[in-house]
Amino acid sequence: MAKHHGNPAWGNPRLMSIRPMASEFEHVVKTLGLSPQQYVGSRTLKHWVMQNKDRKYVPLDLLQAWHLTVRSNV
Repeated sequence: MAKHHGNPAWGNPRLMSIRPMASEFEHVVKTLGLSPQQYVGSRTLKHWVMQNKDRKYVPLDLLQAWHLTVRSNV
């Protein structure tokens, strides 16, 4: 009897069409109705970023614009 190795669903077009979920940062930005050009000027977004930067995804260029650093878990 031959053993089957690997994922039998690999390459299945139905599974490959699954869209990735938005990050919480993207959800907050959408809720606030901000465009990327408005990120740096938003006090509400900055407050959210300052509270969540160590545990949620935040774009690096935004962290740099606000001179914020992320605490490493390493």
